[in-house]
Amino acid sequence: MTVVSNTSPLLNLALIERLRLIDAQFGEVVVPTAVWNKLTAGFDGRDRIEAFRDQGGIRVVSPDPTDLRIEFERELDHGEAAAIAYAIDIDADRVLIDEREGRATATRHDVPVTGVVGILLQASSRGKVDLETELDALREAGFWISDALYERALEMDAE
Repeated sequence: MTVVSNTSPLLNLALIERLRLIDAQFGEVVVPTAVWNKLTAGFDGRDRIEAFRDQGGIRVVSPDPTDLRIEFERELDHGEAAAIAYAIDIDADRVLIDEREGRATATRHDVPVTGVVGILLQASSRGKVDLETELDALREAGFWISDALYERALEMDAE
């Protein structure tokens, strides 16, 4: 399975110390250089992300800019545009992205999307985490989750 990731899912999982869920669900993830640069620009979670890369959880690639990527950059940030364009170019199985506009763009181009909440939901269904605890940890770390999404995720987990 080839999975390309944007910044948000990896950074937020690093902040709540759950990067191992990426490996358990997808194996290695691929990130374009634009995403890697954003991941390592700050201090929060940087050590965990670099360690995860060093353990083989992340592979950084340097794709050439394409017309599609340039088009995406008109509406999305550089990391999102790079991740989605690269996922399309290599016919990736999935892209990990949280932002609404990026998710809509990937979906329009028939690239399956999963975000951090979906990753946690899947882990919870396998008994690996307590979803409510992890969603609360995400909120505490600064990840915005609407009350509606929070409740919907808990309902899906209960089914």
